[in-house]
Amino acid sequence: MLNELHIENVAVIERADISFGPGLNVLTGETGAGKSIVIDSIGAVLGDRVSRELVRRGADRAVVTASFDLSEEAGSFLRDNEIDAEDELIIQRRINADGKSSCRICGVPVSAVQLKELASTLVDIHGQNDGRQLTDERRHLDYLDRFGGLSPILAEYGELYDNYTAIKRQIDSLVLDEEEKDRLRDRLGFRISELESADLKSGEYDEISSRLTLLRNSEKLTEAIENACALLYDGDENAVSLAQNAEGYAQRAAALAPELEGSVKSIRDAVFSLTDAAELLRDLRDSLDFSPEEYDRLESRLSLLNRLQRKYNADETGLIALLDESRRKLDEIDSADETISRLERELDASRASVLKKAQVLSEVRKKAAEELERRIVGELRDLSMPSVRFAVDFSAVANEEGFNARGCDTIRFVMSANAGEELGRISRIASGGELSRIMLAMKNVFAENDPIPTMIFDEIDSGVSGVAAQRIAEKLYSVSLGKQVMCVTHLPQIAAMADSHFVISKSERGGRTYTDVTALGQQGRAQEIARLYGGDNVTALTLASAEEQLAACEAYKIKKKDRP
Repeated sequence: MLNELHIENVAVIERADISFGPGLNVLTGETGAGKSIVIDSIGAVLGDRVSRELVRRGADRAVVTASFDLSEEAGSFLRDNEIDAEDELIIQRRINADGKSSCRICGVPVSAVQLKELASTLVDIHGQNDGRQLTDERRHLDYLDRFGGLSPILAEYGELYDNYTAIKRQIDSLVLDEEEKDRLRDRLGFRISELESADLKSGEYDEISSRLTLLRNSEKLTEAIENACALLYDGDENAVSLAQNAEGYAQRAAALAPELEGSVKSIRDAVFSLTDAAELLRDLRDSLDFSPEEYDRLESRLSLLNRLQRKYNADETGLIALLDESRRKLDEIDSADETISRLERELDASRASVLKKAQVLSEVRKKAAEELERRIVGELRDLSMPSVRFAVDFSAVANEEGFNARGCDTIRFVMSANAGEELGRISRIASGGELSRIMLAMKNVFAENDPIPTMIFDEIDSGVSGVAAQRIAEKLYSVSLGKQVMCVTHLPQIAAMADSHFVISKSERGGRTYTDVTALGQQGRAQEIARLYGGDNVTALTLASAEEQLAACEAYKIKKKDRP
């Protein structure tokens, strides 16, 4: 559950600290006072997209910090991400004036994606536009599958469907008309002939380049080797003979001064090294066999390799791989008919498996739909819609296969709000207030199997008044017996049912607008509910009505808690 919320420099809120309680938390206030800013702040700290417009004018940054109880699901997330926490989960979001933001969980920097993942285990926010989602029939299948807990069978179906589409893509890639086949066969044949005739070898390009460099500098190389050989070994006064003489003199000296033995060894090692170097130079000199014919041959070979590399935009390794790939494609074309026949047999078997699983999925959905219909109708009758009928309308997927990635069902929710009316699309039948109640009914039904501990409703009362408003208040309280519920509302019936009531007020000080959040006691609640009833003109009568409303709600809550 959300325990504490700290808001700093968010829009018109300079600073606010809100301590939420268990049960039903209600936020009220004049239109434009900043109620939705509190909800936006919660959304921001839970990873929603933010912009610099959220930062209060003149401030360097906005900060939102939230403290939650540490649930089992949140604890699992923290362990997976190696974040330490004790009994409290603290999340902070900072939004800079340039629009950049940073997120921390228990002091550890995280990404907005990680924050969203954690948030999905903490809070479910129902915004003002969620009711309109009910009119989007593309979402109805998601609602039904979620209610039925169909994720396991959907995953099994998805694997079969993915295999089917993979086989189909293979067939499509092999199916070519005869003219295209001939053109591709000619192109591949020419490419294979050209690359095969080049007799490509990995590493050849570098070897040829090195040899050509040697040939281009043959005179300088030969001269340098000859001079080095003369100085090291071949000349009259060469380095090897001089070093050998030096070794002899050093040995005589060491016989008289033993401490010179190290020098003798060093000179002897130098003689060996010089001799080895001289032999290497002589071997290379003797192996040099430069000819104009070799140079021309290597130049031609390098020119061929350069042309092929430019043409196919690949080095030697890439050209060899291209040759292998071209051979494979040519083999595929030549054996395409046989391969297609095999794949079509596999496709038929795969299609049968997909259809079988789709039918099983459809039957499970229909059973879930019956239960959803019963539950939604019951909830809506509790919400002052006594004549409502609600149904899940099934139809087959309208394509050649008879199925798609979601199965073989197309569904939509249909309803009749009044007795004697035919079932029809929600978008054509339901009013704004009815959409709000349907969404609340669905949220209540789904909440029973939903581990998320906190639910937030931002103006669920849109288009609702009178008895329907009272029923929504009672339903919200029922939900709050199992979860923490927060609700932004304009209705006194909902405000009176609150366990914790906060008023959002706006004022001007020093030419700036400020929004304050105040927790109300019993007297303050009566004043605020009276304002919701009568506006600024709070009379003794409206105040008495508010107090009576509060008393009636307390009696209702006691009765609700005592009911087995």
